[in-house]
Amino acid sequence: MHADRFNRFALILFGLLLAVAGAAGLVASAGGFGHRFASHTLFANQVSSYIGTNGTWVWAVAAAVGAVLALAVVRWILVLLISTDRAGTITLPGGREHGVTQLQPTALTGALTREIQAYHGVASAKGRLIGDAASPRLVLTVTAAPTTDLPTLHHRLHDQALAHARQALGNTSLPIQLDLDVSR
Repeated sequence: MHADRFNRFALILFGLLLAVAGAAGLVASAGGFGHRFASHTLFANQVSSYIGTNGTWVWAVAAAVGAVLALAVVRWILVLLISTDRAGTITLPGGREHGVTQLQPTALTGALTREIQAYHGVASAKGRLIGDAASPRLVLTVTAAPTTDLPTLHHRLHDQALAHARQALGNTSLPIQLDLDVSR
């Protein structure tokens, strides 16, 4: 599962659990589970009595569960901070007798977005290279003004800017995802 989708799923699930717990607390305080239950204090119940009686092993289990949860959270944060789908430095094809040419993805996407933003009718452009550096993919989002002739802009993007990106990488079959949007 993609990291963004997993994060959304986990946060939605956590939010739903908190909402259910809050709703249960409100229902209990309003007498929804009986007036006797509503009048009990939070810690004067069977659960706290059980913990008080068996506290030696219950707290050890609680600490172990807490440690496992803490490790899972640390791993999740590290995955979010360290992993990325962005391509690394790209080695351009060419003869080795003249040296190796390496291209930073931000250099290509910066030049590409500046070129596209200079086109008539373009409000903004964003791009990124994703995947493996040996076989990257270009993801490009272009926002056009509402009065722009979209078919003409699409042809210009395909024939000029995207052709320049493919030429710069020396890859005529570079996969490109073009998201063309209209500003409001």
